[in-house]
Amino acid sequence: MKSSASTRNRLIDAATQVFAEAGVQGATTREIARVAGVNEVTLFRHFASKEQLLSAVIAQVLAVQTEAISHLGGWTQNLQLDLKRYAELYDSALEAHQDLIRTLIGEAKRRPEVAQGVIQGATQPLKEKLIAHLKNNQMQGVVRSDLDPILAVDTFTGMLLAGMLRRTMPFLSLSYDRDHYIATCVEIFVRGISTLSPDVETTAKNHNN
Repeated sequence: MKSSASTRNRLIDAATQVFAEAGVQGATTREIARVAGVNEVTLFRHFASKEQLLSAVIAQVLAVQTEAISHLGGWTQNLQLDLKRYAELYDSALEAHQDLIRTLIGEAKRRPEVAQGVIQGATQPLKEKLIAHLKNNQMQGVVRSDLDPILAVDTFTGMLLAGMLRRTMPFLSLSYDRDHYIATCVEIFVRGISTLSPDVETTAKNHNN
């Protein structure tokens, strides 16, 4: 049983690598089996098709991010600090799957359901946690009541996705680093959604630190 689970995990890891390198269309079960160190017969004992393998890859991405949520810990009363911690974790989640995400963005027009599944799968649990947090802050009067939390989170995470893709692009030289980019995204976002004035936010942040 342990050997079977180990083989299944090797196949999923190999599929993640091959999908990232060759794309969904270009990936073959033969190549996935080769990278996993098994034959195709063994692959088909675990997965009936390439599509099932892709579903398993997406499920693994979800599992990894569900685990990552546990490291976020509890929310504080400092919106800017919470969003900074969240942004760092979200960025790490994206970067961990950057090759697969980048490949599937390129295939989005041809296989939109696949690209959507992987990109959303990699981040949806974290996004739902932030949406709930913003709604709670709206009830407490910290976040503007006229704000759509789902739209706001999509805007915020979209900035983080764009930053990760730009930062990890080969041979692209930037005048800022990851931490500076994240801090800027958080600053812009907090100023746009908060009911507090910048002076009050700064005072609260200094007090909590």
